[in-house]
Amino acid sequence: MSAASSFRVVEENGASTVFLTGDIDLERSPLARSTLLATVKKGKPVIVDLSQVEYMDSSGVASLVEAFQRARAGKIEFSLQRVSDQVRKVLTLARLDKIFTIK
Repeated sequence: MSAASSFRVVEENGASTVFLTGDIDLERSPLARSTLLATVKKGKPVIVDLSQVEYMDSSGVASLVEAFQRARAGKIEFSLQRVSDQVRKVLTLARLDKIFTIK
């Protein structure tokens, strides 16, 4: 997937699932951020599928945190699912595995 393409968002069962893929780094995190924030803005529960994310740096983590904070402020459920081992390590190191709901 090129940096110019968007991430897939699927609406079903009253929730929005955002499928992030590839490397979520300084180049691609702005797209991830805008996709996540636009999805939160819809006001439905948000599920972020991370099964296809091979690498995530601090800018990608910051995008997740910002979307989570916006969702929490709007009392919108926000969770991560199918977190790849690589991303789980990053979240654990940052102690964010205690903050996010991970399914």
